[in-house]
Amino acid sequence: MTNTLKNRLLVGGFVILLFLCYKFAISNTFSLKAEHSKLLKEQKIFENTPKQIALLKKKEQYYDSLLTKYKIGGTSLQNNLLNTVTTFSKNHDLKVVDFLEPHVYREKSLTVNTYWFSVEGHFNNILQLIYTLEQRTKYGEVISVSYEKKKNYRTGRSYLQARIMLQSFG
Repeated sequence: MTNTLKNRLLVGGFVILLFLCYKFAISNTFSLKAEHSKLLKEQKIFENTPKQIALLKKKEQYYDSLLTKYKIGGTSLQNNLLNTVTTFSKNHDLKVVDFLEPHVYREKSLTVNTYWFSVEGHFNNILQLIYTLEQRTKYGEVISVSYEKKKNYRTGRSYLQARIMLQSFG
């Protein structure tokens, strides 16, 4: 054997040895290092879990208090609005004449619900109803109120009827 052949075999053997070392040892080390990094990240996430649970419970209590404060129940907004209007009407000598289906308008990700309803009664009571709807319940904003003085020809009495339009986004 000549020296050049020995050198070539030595270099070839060294390359094959490097490849085998990489295949069986170094590549496993890299994969274990990546898995170790992933597990450390998950450990950090799980360390914060009790704090996050406590924070989420506080948020839940806060949102529940807002729902009870603004009298928003678990049913639909339309049912809650109708319930609020009828309850207020019973307590303040108003009469709910009609409550129409909401008009729903959608554009991209925004949904606009518009509710129409009419009530009869004294002007101050109707004004209190509008104030309650806008300020105390947060169902939406009153965008239109039209008053109309009507006359009952059988009894000869006049009464005030208000048509209210309330708009909410959701």
